[in-house]
Amino acid sequence: MSPPDIERADLPEYLTWEDLERLPEEIADQIELWDGRVVWARRGIGEHQTAMRRLTNEIERCARIEMSAHPQWCWRANLATNVFFGSTGKSDFVTPDFVVHRCLPVGADIRAADTVLVGDVLSPSNTPAEIEAKKARYAGAGIPSYWEVDLTPDLTGIGALRVYILQVGQAELPPGVRPLRNVNYLMAGQWTPDSCAGISFPYPFTLEIPWTALAF
Repeated sequence: MSPPDIERADLPEYLTWEDLERLPEEIADQIELWDGRVVWARRGIGEHQTAMRRLTNEIERCARIEMSAHPQWCWRANLATNVFFGSTGKSDFVTPDFVVHRCLPVGADIRAADTVLVGDVLSPSNTPAEIEAKKARYAGAGIPSYWEVDLTPDLTGIGALRVYILQVGQAELPPGVRPLRNVNYLMAGQWTPDSCAGISFPYPFTLEIPWTALAF
């Protein structure tokens, strides 16, 4: 449930992390700070949370299989965890629905530089502009992989999953044309339950996820 409008109206446009920590937890948990600007992150419906959990569990399972074969590698998968931009400070962050990062000391903040995958389960309330703005922040921070998940129209499961990989190098453009952003994602995979038995992708580690494991 979103906080009442009066609570939104009472907040300034910009906050610091320290300001955020002084807010009630139920309000602070629904806020991201984009260079200090308050951005409300809507809480998803129950099916949204289920999709997040199913995917995170499967990604973690795949990571454990890979780590058992290659002990020198270490990853952690988490749900709805803040990812901070920059090497210091905490007033610029997003909270993806699920995230994979390199192993860190206990209690350490997750920085974009430590993050290899972020993903969001899209809700009907997400506008295309909101989706693209958040994706641009992930790309601008150099996060190598972004997953975008659609629920089925009747909310009974995951209807589609798209994987994007950060483009390396500049695309060739016509003379005089410059890209709006220096970095961007390219779609590298797309799956639906009626097109294949599961999701198969090689990055950031071998991911083999059957649709049966994601069923609600």
